[in-house]
Amino acid sequence: MAQDILVRGAPSVDTQHDPRELTARAELRTALPDGTSERFSGWGVMGLSFQSGDVLAMRRFGATSIGEGYTSVWHRAPQGAWTIWANRPPRESCARYFGSALTHSFTTDIDVTWAGPARLRIRVPFAKLSWDLALGESSATRVLNAMSRAMPEKAWRSNAVLGAMSKLAGPMLHAGKLGLTGKAPNGQWFIANPTHMWLVESAAASLGGRDFGAPAPLAQQTKLGDFWIPQRGILATGRSFFEPADPAHHHLVSTMHASDLSTLASELE
Repeated sequence: MAQDILVRGAPSVDTQHDPRELTARAELRTALPDGTSERFSGWGVMGLSFQSGDVLAMRRFGATSIGEGYTSVWHRAPQGAWTIWANRPPRESCARYFGSALTHSFTTDIDVTWAGPARLRIRVPFAKLSWDLALGESSATRVLNAMSRAMPEKAWRSNAVLGAMSKLAGPMLHAGKLGLTGKAPNGQWFIANPTHMWLVESAAASLGGRDFGAPAPLAQQTKLGDFWIPQRGILATGRSFFEPADPAHHHLVSTMHASDLSTLASELE
């Protein structure tokens, strides 16, 4: 059970870098960088894969330039079908950029709570999804976080700098390929700025009562567009920038896919 995994041992997190505290600050940061791109500020789990072949990710943006802040949870079934649940409509959340790669997109309630300074609980009641994580730091995350604090603003917008950072951070974190720049499935370019990172030390998840097993890298790393899902669980605060959505050039999601829970459960098994 998730509870049994998360009470075993204490996550290795410096109290000055408490993820519960720093993510709360990120959620309250309503000022967005200047620019004409579509901008987001907050935090999330970049991705986490499991022994079952399932993959989960989460985004929680307190401020966006396209509307209200929102929370979303991403799931890839072992057979490859992607679903995103969000508490804002598709055009005002992640499906705005990733919708063409999805099998389903739902607007529903999502519960995100902290069970301790480094213990996170995520629930999607509609889908009967339960996800618990324990977070920690390593020498690699400390080095990368120190580099992030020292980077000038101009560097955070440079494809060349972020490309080099991706090539450095992936092997350091044993996370495979990382994509901080590129194109989303709907066609918009994106830039991701992870300003502080932690590693997932342990986790447990289930969907409709089906347990995912322990976290484990996939046999073949997966991605959505040019965004690679890390082969090791990473939670990060930061910002994201996307090319403004244009119906003439980009795929835009206009409606939710509708499915009852029994059909959804059978498709995701």
